[in-house]
Amino acid sequence: MGQQPLAMDTASRSQQFHELLKRHRKIVFKVAHSYSRHPDDRADLAQEIAAQLWRAFPAYDGRRPFSTWMYRIALNVAISFLRNHRHREQHSVPLDEEHHDTIGATGVQPESDERVRLLHRFIAQLDGLNRALLLLYLDEKTYREIAEILGITETNVATKIGRLKQRIRNDMADT
Repeated sequence: MGQQPLAMDTASRSQQFHELLKRHRKIVFKVAHSYSRHPDDRADLAQEIAAQLWRAFPAYDGRRPFSTWMYRIALNVAISFLRNHRHREQHSVPLDEEHHDTIGATGVQPESDERVRLLHRFIAQLDGLNRALLLLYLDEKTYREIAEILGITETNVATKIGRLKQRIRNDMADT
């Protein structure tokens, strides 16, 4: 259960924010790892998520779960980051040909397991909303929690998750 709505001085607010961020920091890293492949980009994205969380913190309703609120902001920031990053990639020329593998939210090296590597490749090809859905589903969030975080209905969540599962089965069968 969350705390009461925030009505406190700046020092108390700052302390509460840092404690909550520390307690739920894995969400930031999980989202950053899921939405960016390069370590520098992941670090930038994690910083941007933390900054946006701080900016939005005065509006946080302490009666609601912090993790749900945090996921919603983190995913919105990540989707915007992904959109902007793809735009930059389309209009730039790489200086080297080195490719970086993604380390998943679980911290498992993709090359250690072929199925994990294929799943990461599948996830990387998804648009922002479907990537968020799959990330939350793999994080064992309920359909109700996913719906609240993403601002869609539970029925929509169930339908989209079902479609994603079928796409994964088809994709894995093709390889």
